[in-house]
Amino acid sequence: MTTVKITTVGNSAGIVLPKEILEKLRVSKGDTLTVTETPIGIQLSAYDEVFAEAMTLAEGIMREDRDVLRKLAQ
Repeated sequence: MTTVKITTVGNSAGIVLPKEILEKLRVSKGDTLTVTETPIGIQLSAYDEVFAEAMTLAEGIMREDRDVLRKLAQ
């Protein structure tokens, strides 16, 4: 387990990720991360533009066809 400390960054708060965490995520300075809330906490992962676009489309479909999807789930 790795611990990090919350620090001030301008008017915001941030954390500094150790080199080994960046390597595990396969990211470096300037890259974008995706933050996902899970039942056990927060998950950080490298941003995947293709996946993000697919999720945006899926969310739109779920919103538009909510009633049909609810019936199919029964």
